[in-house]
Parts: sequence; C-alpha cells; structure tokens
Amino acid sequence: MTYQCGEKASTLQPYDPVEGTYDVRLDANESYMLPDEKTKQAMAAALDTLSFNRYPDPLATAPCAAFARMYGVSTDCVTAGNGSDELISVIMSTFLQKGEAMMVLMPDFSMYKFYTHITENRAVVYEKNADLQIDVDEALALAKAENVRLIVFSNPCNPTSVGLDREHVRRLITGTDALVVLDEAYMDFWDQSLLDEVERYDNLIILRTASKALGLAAVRLGFAVANRRLTGIIRAAKSPYNVNMVTQTLAAIALDDPDYQRRCAAALIASREALAVGLQPLLDAGKITRMYPSCTNFVLLELPNARRVFEKLKADYSIVVRCFGDTRLRITGGSPAENAAVLAALSEIL
Repeated sequence: MTYQCGEKASTLQPYDPVEGTYDVRLDANESYMLPDEKTKQAMAAALDTLSFNRYPDPLATAPCAAFARMYGVSTDCVTAGNGSDELISVIMSTFLQKGEAMMVLMPDFSMYKFYTHITENRAVVYEKNADLQIDVDEALALAKAENVRLIVFSNPCNPTSVGLDREHVRRLITGTDALVVLDEAYMDFWDQSLLDEVERYDNLIILRTASKALGLAAVRLGFAVANRRLTGIIRAAKSPYNVNMVTQTLAAIALDDPDYQRRCAAALIASREALAVGLQPLLDAGKITRMYPSCTNFVLLELPNARRVFEKLKADYSIVVRCFGDTRLRITGGSPAENAAVLAALSEIL
C-alpha cells in the first residue's frame, strides 16, 4: 500500500525568502553591523571553553539572565527559544485547543497565520485601515464576535513599519479575555514597549529577538516574556534542549553589554532615517506614491509597478528588497554604501 499524506501536510508551502547571491541585501530586515572587535574576541575565547559533547543548558540561563538585566525584567519571566518562530509555534500549539480561533491583524508577519494551519485552528483576520493602523475597538469587537482565544500581532509592525502606541496596546490587552501575544521584535527601534508591565497582566506574552538590533540573526535566538504562570507553561511545553550552547554562549556575551545594543539600535535608526531622506525626492516627484512613517529599521513604500521595480533591482543592479504584491516595497536600512546603491538604482529605474 502507498502512504498518503493528510490534507494538512500535503497542502503546506515552505517559507519563501529570496535565494541566491546579490551585492546588496536589504530584504530581510537584518542588521548590517557585525560585533565590534572586543566582542568578537570575547566570543571566540568563550567558544574554546565549550564542552561540545554535552547537551546545552535546557533553560538557557546565561542569555536569559543577560536579557533580563538589559531590559529590567525578572529572569523568572523569560524563556529562550530557537528564534521567535519556535516560540510562536510552541505558544500556539500549547495555548490553543484544536479548532479554537486565533486572530491576526493584517498585514502582519506571515508566519502567524501559517502556524494555525499546523495546529488546526481557525484564523480570524482583522484588516487594518487604509493607513495600516489598528482600530482597537473594531479589533476587540471582532475578537469577541468570533470567540477568539488568542490574538497575535507585531508592534512595531513588520511589514508595515507602523507602530501602535502603548496606551492603545494596553486597551487591547485589558479589553479581551483572549491570550495576547505581542511581538516586539522591532521595539528596540521605538519607545513604546510593555516589557516593564508584563507581570501586571494574566493574558500577555511578549516576544523579543536577538536578530534585529543586536544583529545576531545567524544564531537564531528569541525570548518570550510573561508572568510566572505563563512562563512555567511555555518552559514545560518547549523541547528540553531547544537553544544550542553556541547560541547561548555568543548571545550571552552580546546581551551582557547594554551599550552595544544601544549603539547598534542608534546606528540602524540613523540608517533608516538616511534612507527615508534619500527617498523623499522620489516621493516629492510622485515616483513613489507613499512612504509610511517608520518605527523600525526599514521603510515601506507604495508605488506603481512595485513588482517590476523589484525585479529590475535584482536583475540589473544585484540589489534585493522585499516586494508585497504589485504596490509595496519594503527596504531595510543598510550601510551607507548599501543605502547609496539602492537610492541610485531606484532613481534610475523610476
């Protein structure tokens, strides 16, 4: 007899990043910065001390403690994951019963909705308004009408670059009996975090990452921050040795230097601002129809024939950005040379 996959497995499509080698990559919101020489030397020395024949610390104590010190939260409220993606998957599979509804606020990070397919849950989609803003009252009304048990959204938002201020986020959390998963992956570039309030709520999990401001996308490390009860559940649900010792060691060193994080975040904000200033003449000339105000390390543009522009950047200039449909491009702030290259290319194409 021939094995046949069930519908859930047979309809899966893998995440589809741009592949290949390009001179300039501004598509994945990565940091263009590498650790400074002092940090790299400390990392190299630490790697020499590892016992590679042993399993890693199951609680990733060192990076969790360093994260807690950097952001002023209790270590008892922090769980480490193999990137935020693993934590999203663990949270959804743990806190949702089969068939329950989860709400996403679109446009937003595409993987949120993907995981509902894996966990066999119903995805309720709240559509943001024309300015890509969230109307909290409308979102709460939809969540209540659809009996939503989990609400997940990024703030500031990827891919829109738009942020929802702290007071509106509080209203959303307190206005529902659903679990709220607040993805603050880009909050190092803004000042509206709720990390210092996380223990006040019985229905809040905040996600953070080492991939953006810290520039450690290669090591794959994310954090879930919640009250002690929710943290205990997440720790019980995750796999025992989910964060490898190399990641734990390297990340703990970077996280133990708050000045490093602040320098990186400031440089990436400056890069985004320089990119926005460079794009302004194209906006003024009507070649770009809209540039959204950004709270992140990237800008989101609306322009006619965005897909054609995306393809020409790749084919003719060896530059990759992110394309959404036929009308939007997302461009990460890069190094001065990378920003100059994409601005020059866009000026020629448009």
